[in-house]
Amino acid sequence: MPLTINGQIVDPALIEQEFSNIKSYYERMSQVSCCERDAEFLGYAKENITARVLLNQDAEKNGKPPSDAEVDAAIAKLKEEHGGEKQFYYKAGITAEQEDLVRKDVAASLRVNNHLTAVLGPDCEPTDEQLRAFYEENIDEFMTDEEVRASHLFKSLSQTNDRKALYDSLRDLRKRAVAGEDFEALAKEHSDKEEKDIDLGYFKQGELGDEFEVIAFSLEVGDITPVFSSHWGFHLAKITGRKPAAPLPFEGVKDDVCALYIADDRQKKTQEVVEKLKAAATILDNAAEEAT
Repeated sequence: MPLTINGQIVDPALIEQEFSNIKSYYERMSQVSCCERDAEFLGYAKENITARVLLNQDAEKNGKPPSDAEVDAAIAKLKEEHGGEKQFYYKAGITAEQEDLVRKDVAASLRVNNHLTAVLGPDCEPTDEQLRAFYEENIDEFMTDEEVRASHLFKSLSQTNDRKALYDSLRDLRKRAVAGEDFEALAKEHSDKEEKDIDLGYFKQGELGDEFEVIAFSLEVGDITPVFSSHWGFHLAKITGRKPAAPLPFEGVKDDVCALYIADDRQKKTQEVVEKLKAAATILDNAAEEAT
């Protein structure tokens, strides 16, 4: 029997999708490869789905359904966030005639949110002292982005039929730069980009292509990259500056700190509600029992 919560059978596809989302997140964070944490991620997925089902069941039993106006407003906001009605339907994988499916999901979500608001009460109002302590404890959330500055020498593949010769020419230029020749002078003479595009200035991760950033952020000031390629051609760069991440002043991010504090407090209180619902629930998971 699949995961069953108070008699409600959970669609295994929901658990699989949640598992995939969790694993993808950790893979993007470079905290996992292949399958060594799959059992752990599956456990997280089941915990998340269980919490949602319990909250939904509680809201259906004790909460009030949202008004049509609330549902209309929520759907209108979704459409706006997705760039309009057509884009919304496209990304949701539905047609206009199937909007009732979305209304049902939105209404269920609103019912849970409204019920939780009633159960949890108004948001907390943290003091300055609490906010400053939270800021210090979560300082990684309030940092500037690391930045790197580089000079760039580029050779386009569209201007040659001999890829190897072009690659070898950049290898020779790299040897000259490593031996002490002025990199910018070499770039001005040999790059297929305009002179104004040689100094890239400071950039953050996510502003340039992955091929460039993976190498640039791995090096130190004064280092010269190996020759590397992209869809457009071959590249060579010299790292000319670096700005490490640094804490943003508390007063400048106080509103953000407050918003995160309130969200964190609400999440903790929601988890307490979930734990109480779990304690009173009948949860069957034969798959987990068989695995042990």
